[in-house]
Amino acid sequence: MRVRFTAVHLVGGSRHEHIDSLKATSAGQNYDDSRAAWVAYIERGNSGYVHDPYGNEVEVYVNSNGWTKWVQTYADGIWTDNLLALPKY
Repeated sequence: MRVRFTAVHLVGGSRHEHIDSLKATSAGQNYDDSRAAWVAYIERGNSGYVHDPYGNEVEVYVNSNGWTKWVQTYADGIWTDNLLALPKY
């Protein structure tokens, strides 16, 4: 299944590793789950994306600093902040 991430909830900071949960939508269904659940979702071979400021779809992948995993967009060979630009809740 492919989802579009629509909102992000941060706890304890403003970087990707501070993402606590994310909202997403797919086929008319809305989802709200933890960072760990979305990491597992992507690692199981599912996919997600966000729309950048220009309306382009930007893929979401799993990134890590060696001990914490999070989801993050990757475009044109660069890790980007599109998820952090989503509305906060």
